Amino acid sequence: MFENTHFPNAKKYWHMGRFVEWPTPITHPLSHALHYGTSVFEGIRAYPTDKGPAVFRLSEHIDRLMYSAGVAKMTVPYTKDQIIEAIKLTMRENALQSAYIRPLLYYSYGNPGLVPKFSPVELLIAVWEWGAYLGEKADKGVLAYIVPWRRIHHSQIDMRAKLGGLYVLSTISGLTAREKGCDEAVFLNLEGNVAEGPGENLLLVKKGVVKTNDRSESILEGITRTSILQIAQDLGLKTSVGPITKKDFFGADEAFFSGTAVETTPVVQVTDGSEAGKEAKVYTIGDGQVGSITKQLSAAFRDTVRGKTARYEKWLTYVRD
Repeated sequence: MFENTHFPNAKKYWHMGRFVEWPTPITHPLSHALHYGTSVFEGIRAYPTDKGPAVFRLSEHIDRLMYSAGVAKMTVPYTKDQIIEAIKLTMRENALQSAYIRPLLYYSYGNPGLVPKFSPVELLIAVWEWGAYLGEKADKGVLAYIVPWRRIHHSQIDMRAKLGGLYVLSTISGLTAREKGCDEAVFLNLEGNVAEGPGENLLLVKKGVVKTNDRSESILEGITRTSILQIAQDLGLKTSVGPITKKDFFGADEAFFSGTAVETTPVVQVTDGSEAGKEAKVYTIGDGQVGSITKQLSAAFRDTVRGKTARYEKWLTYVRD
């Protein structure tokens, strides 16, 4: 039996067409995904609006879930529309106004070998209330640590897919950053450029231009990242997409993470630990405070996900039709 201590207000999860009480386990310890990381997933958020809870960019997230499943050679037991309806149903069942939503497709119990010949694909959907991913410092700005390990390269795997097994590197790097007294990690890619965080993209502001990188720099092109770029352009800000060097990062006027979990979280300081064996050096981003453009984009994003900006209502899926 499992408590929901770290999953506030989670009551039931959806598994293969039925609701299961939160404390009840349903996965065999010899399930394929538990041993080999053979899963794909999405992180999605729902927000309170005047029309009730709404899920942000749900259609795009499920498109990516299905794409990821294809990369993992999965036969998905449900259609896109069925998964969307199951997510809405799970939100209603748990009576949540805001939530983090985790749909997970995984190879379940069947055979012990690397190739899951007899391990069927199962779908699980869980929802719970989850505040700021990086805690109370998220509004004031966080400290980043560039880890010595490089992000997996786009020539090695399709970076458009969210593959569960790849996130072990994110876990190790996130723990390392915290051991170093920082709040979150940052990866470089094999070319030595800045890639992304363990589960979030990085955006910089320099001389009023909002800049980020793309898939050729070994990142997952996040849905929040794409939304922020569109919002910035609609606000009349200049945007740029291209490689980001360490020098660009250290010399930025502003920097912030973007992602479903972190939403928009400012970065005010970065420690460069990218060269093993060398002393790490600390850099302050801009004046060490949250910048005006970061504040502007964060406020615009908050309004967007809460249904306060009409032009972006198309990005919302209301839980109660």
